[in-house]
Amino acid sequence: MKMNKNILIVDDDSDMVELICLILEEEGYNTWTLTSGEVIEQTMQTFKPDLVLMDVMLADLDGRELCKKLKESADTNHIPVILISGSHELNLGNEGAGAPDGFIHKPFDISTLVEKVGNRFAA
Repeated sequence: MKMNKNILIVDDDSDMVELICLILEEEGYNTWTLTSGEVIEQTMQTFKPDLVLMDVMLADLDGRELCKKLKESADTNHIPVILISGSHELNLGNEGAGAPDGFIHKPFDISTLVEKVGNRFAA
């Protein structure tokens, strides 16, 4: 049995959120979801995630900007952020300290998601 890790999922597509939650909860992770990036800082203080999975194209905010903001904050810069997107043309080059810790292309298969998340917790 895996140690319980908290994963925050941020995506404005409720079907995608539900799918990711089902997959990760089956793997033994605790999940918390947001359909908007607006309250991510408050949610992170309450839920204290060990990992953030975030869509790049949120309805209200750009996930890359949100990632950069999290990486610039002393309270959240230690938390890995994996960005998810259906676009294969995004510029996700090295953005210095604001760069994500990983990237998953949509559509993804279950094993890819589980592997990328699991790798973040490997000893």
